[in-house]
Amino acid sequence: MRPSAFNLAAVGLGLAFLYAPIAILILYSFNDGRLVTVWSGFSLRWYRALLHDRQMLEAVWTTLRVGVLSASFATLLGTFAAVALVRAGRFRGRTGLAGMVYATLVMPEVILGLSLLLLFVAVGVARGFWTVALAHTTLTLAYATVVVQARLSSFDRSLEEAAQDLGAPPWRAFLTVTLPNIAPAVAAAWMLAFTLSLDDLVIASFTSGPGATTLPMRLYSQVRLGVNPEINAISTLLIGLVATAVIGAYVVQQRRRA
Repeated sequence: MRPSAFNLAAVGLGLAFLYAPIAILILYSFNDGRLVTVWSGFSLRWYRALLHDRQMLEAVWTTLRVGVLSASFATLLGTFAAVALVRAGRFRGRTGLAGMVYATLVMPEVILGLSLLLLFVAVGVARGFWTVALAHTTLTLAYATVVVQARLSSFDRSLEEAAQDLGAPPWRAFLTVTLPNIAPAVAAAWMLAFTLSLDDLVIASFTSGPGATTLPMRLYSQVRLGVNPEINAISTLLIGLVATAVIGAYVVQQRRRA
């Protein structure tokens, strides 16, 4: 059955609402003029300027390092937490563990950032790169746990039990049987944690220090003084990076299914 004109219009308006701002941002990243609302001709001027903006490049590098470290820590800890919540049964403290893990899902980022700031001040930790990484780990841990827990809940444990019947200890059965089967969920948890870290502004603002300015903090400070066309260029590069990662993951998934 062919879709009706109303359905086509609804889909078109929805896509335009979602992607028109992104398309405009990408288009004006190639604008030659300094005014971001007036087209002055095609140019790579702002991409070349971006390559010489040391502060912006340092912010990008800091953001990527924080994202990789925090996503890795959150995924590792989230996998352990998911295993405990799914496999350990009704142990004492399970409700408290689940509550503490999931608290960041509903807690406002302002409160979480302020509480982490007070914690770092109380223990005498100088704010910088590692405090931001730890804060982002705290932020993304719950999301990683939810993703891995959902996959573990539907995993057929008879496969792991069969490996144990053949002589494999529990830890080896988990590593050789369970982990490869839940690897897509673990990878999805890592990507989600990395994306959340890449996007965070509030918590990084509370927990960062000298030499630990992330890209969202840098962009926000520049936007307050006026939109610099370099912002369009760096945003376009990030959009391209994310789009490439998503398309690559989709292609890999389709090849595995084939």
